Amino acid sequence: MVSRVEHPAGGYKKIFETCEELAEPIPAQVTGRIPPWLRGSLLRLGPGLFEVGDEPFYHLFDGQALMHKFDLKNGQVTYYRKFVKTDAYVRALTEKRVVITEFGTAAYPDPCKNIFSRFFSYFQGIEVTDNCLVNVYPIGEDYYAVTETNYITKVNPDSLETLKKVDLCNYLTINGVTAHPHIENDGTVYNIGNCFGKNFTLAYNIVKMPPKQKDNSDPIEKSEVVVQIPSSERFKPSYVHSFGITENYFVFVETPVKINLLKFLSAWSIRGSNYMDCFESNETMGTWFHLATRNPAQYENHKFRAASINLFHHINCYEDQGFIVIDLCAWKGFEFVYNYLYLANLRENWEEVKKAAMMAPQPEVRRYVIPMDVHREEQGKNLISLPYTTATAVMRSDGTIWLEPEVLFSGPRQAFEFPQINYSKFSGKNYTFAYGLGLNHFIPDRICKLNVKTKETWVWQEPDSYPSEPLFIQTPGGEEEDDGVLLTIVVNPGAQRPGYLLILNARDLTEIARAEVECIIPVTFHGMYKP
Repeated sequence: MVSRVEHPAGGYKKIFETCEELAEPIPAQVTGRIPPWLRGSLLRLGPGLFEVGDEPFYHLFDGQALMHKFDLKNGQVTYYRKFVKTDAYVRALTEKRVVITEFGTAAYPDPCKNIFSRFFSYFQGIEVTDNCLVNVYPIGEDYYAVTETNYITKVNPDSLETLKKVDLCNYLTINGVTAHPHIENDGTVYNIGNCFGKNFTLAYNIVKMPPKQKDNSDPIEKSEVVVQIPSSERFKPSYVHSFGITENYFVFVETPVKINLLKFLSAWSIRGSNYMDCFESNETMGTWFHLATRNPAQYENHKFRAASINLFHHINCYEDQGFIVIDLCAWKGFEFVYNYLYLANLRENWEEVKKAAMMAPQPEVRRYVIPMDVHREEQGKNLISLPYTTATAVMRSDGTIWLEPEVLFSGPRQAFEFPQINYSKFSGKNYTFAYGLGLNHFIPDRICKLNVKTKETWVWQEPDSYPSEPLFIQTPGGEEEDDGVLLTIVVNPGAQRPGYLLILNARDLTEIARAEVECIIPVTFHGMYKP
């Protein structure tokens, strides 16, 4: 699963450049035969505007949200894209400058104001961004483009029009939620975000949004907090990007990458700070694994601990024979991986990109296993008896249970990231296959498949080609777990038609078809397939 190519030409720089939205869908040239049952839309989100006037955005997660759509119908394909008209985007274009502070870019007062207006602007606080560039998912019958703050943006998945800005703080006790909810087959949405708990301490709330309502009311209005999980530090919550769910449990992994609340609050009163300035690493806490039961919703106060990791994406979690198996895309150590995702780093020449990545945390696919039944008298003994894993859990004298993982994949500076599974059938269940985007020193250059039981791997890769997260779509009536296709957007900057939708056979990653368009498509993060 390790990359077989180098990138001395630096074509990857093109996926980090500003592009224009399209006035109307454009036809794609199809090579191969698209399965006749594949009729729907691939929706993707990512940055599309990397500077405003003379002011650049500095971090990968700062560019203004651009929504992409590949429509598939009767073997034909069209491509369309529009910027999401968030407050951050509209005001930036109106004032021709960065108006709202983004993840790694600070907004400054309008230089055209007089000295007194600028002085008072410093103390008015920073507005929370609504730049929803990370993902799109359904709530009830509506679709929302999202980031990781309290704002989500309702969009029309057909026209890509921006419809409404929604503040989740009006309905839930949270400061923000992740862009990676779990959505059950009936449409119920679960998510997690940090909040103020008892006595003004920080905590994490698991929240629930019901499915489509019979009275056609908005499910968001019926959102509720399901269970609260305590924070390891009173005023420093961990950065949360995703969480796990099984049939009977919520799984939350609390990493040592922390948000310093005092820095965060001061950033609201002193201009020049951004979100990245508020992160720090706790070098001694390691990683804490938390469990909460789903029914009844209750926090389990066991002290599961492990060595320090960064974590952004869960692959899957499931229960088996009294144990909870947790598969993760981990990064070793406590240093924040996002420190290496500034655009200046990603736009460097290839040898410089590799040099910087050599200093970053090492990525690994890891399997942790947690015993559901814990007895204190079993100190020093491995509590894991599953026959198919080398992961261990050992009770220590202080009552903590120390977890050591099984490594499912590891390659030097080669990440298996942006993971996907056959979600509708195997989320929270014992599964076999995971699909992912291969990062070569942080540059996306291949699509990967991993058998988590045997560690067998498959790879799709072509020179000077930069794919995105692969989405699995099951063949109608398919019986096998990997009976389906993968959809990914690929950019080959030197080609006549540089952007294309690639359709792969999920069994062996062989190409089924591609649909090429005569335009570059900038990097996308996450998305969904709408039948």
